[in-house]
Amino acid sequence: MHLGALFIASHVLTSGSVRETARRFQLSPSTVSTAIHNLETELAMTLTERASGELATLIASGRVLEGLKPIMAAIGELGQWAGHDAAAAGIDEAWASRISVKIVTMERFLEVADQGSINRAARRLRLGQPQLSLQLANLEKFLRHRLFERQAQGSVLTEEGRRAYQIFMAISQAWNDLKSSADERYRRTARSLRIGSIIPTGSESWVARCLGTLVSEWNVRRNNNAISLVSMTADDLREALKSGRIDVAILDSVFGLENFRHRELLQTDMVVIAPPDSTETSVADLVAGHPICMPSPRTGLGHAAMAFSYERAPNRRLRGQDITAADSLPVIVDLVANHGYVSFLGRVSAMPIADKVRIVDLDEHLPMSYHVAFNHRKAAADACTVIIEVAARITSETVVHTIRPTDSGARETAA
Repeated sequence: MHLGALFIASHVLTSGSVRETARRFQLSPSTVSTAIHNLETELAMTLTERASGELATLIASGRVLEGLKPIMAAIGELGQWAGHDAAAAGIDEAWASRISVKIVTMERFLEVADQGSINRAARRLRLGQPQLSLQLANLEKFLRHRLFERQAQGSVLTEEGRRAYQIFMAISQAWNDLKSSADERYRRTARSLRIGSIIPTGSESWVARCLGTLVSEWNVRRNNNAISLVSMTADDLREALKSGRIDVAILDSVFGLENFRHRELLQTDMVVIAPPDSTETSVADLVAGHPICMPSPRTGLGHAAMAFSYERAPNRRLRGQDITAADSLPVIVDLVANHGYVSFLGRVSAMPIADKVRIVDLDEHLPMSYHVAFNHRKAAADACTVIIEVAARITSETVVHTIRPTDSGARETAA
């Protein structure tokens, strides 16, 4: 990283806008975007994301901004010393955003100062002496100050060099503090086993209980890989598995898993969940008489439910406000239990909330299956085996009457 990029990235995190930063510093938006991207890469963390075409800063950006403060202060001092302050307005921002001096160059200057010799520093840094001498000469040219007195016994800092040493040391220490946190995050990420799952209906759901038991048993075994958990829609899980952001995925659809190792967790069937005080006895009457809230088509369940609701009930009053898509199953359950909505769930997910909603069978059997997919890591395969064992224990009593004996058990398919 060079100082100009850090100055640009700091302003983006402060303003929350690439375009405003580009206009302010008279830079191209691509240059500004590259600066923030390089900072994210160096720190091994995501600081921004785009939402509806706008840049949004994430919570982590606040900590990074705090860590960048000493560097921004040092850049301001550097600008004043090098004659690039803008009088009462403070530092010359156009100059600061274009500082081409890299942090590694400053650290090499510090090494020469500490060793008192370009020769000794070059050997320690495993650089050629001419290369190191040229970098120091370019640094002096940029700062418009002579930093070393070359003497027979070595290189001694000038008065200006001692000031540069203080500024560069502050920058180096602040940057290394930021980087050390990033290095530790990278090590934790490399060790951790990242597991994604469909969104559970609540703490009592088989998905939540399965993951809780997995974590408990995994840690009791003192496995070397820590576990991190995240919940997403089926579409997002497939993309995360494909990109390597997760190692294991629990999904409510087998669609799109052809390129991954995957195993079936369990089979069940789809049911309607209705308000506890509803009196309709048929699915058609429930669908006609109540607003519907269901998972979006980005989920396997939502895709199947949407097809059922439209194909089986063509005469339903299809006003836009009557059908709501929501990818939060706890919200869907609350709408059904307390606000008069109906929805669709797999029976295995509906049974744990039978005290909150009515469970109504469909007119015809609509099978559903849940699967676990995983990548090449041995830890992922091990976790997959545990998940299957736990799911079988947790759901055996719930789903025993919903599956055929020939369908029970897990089947592995080759990728």
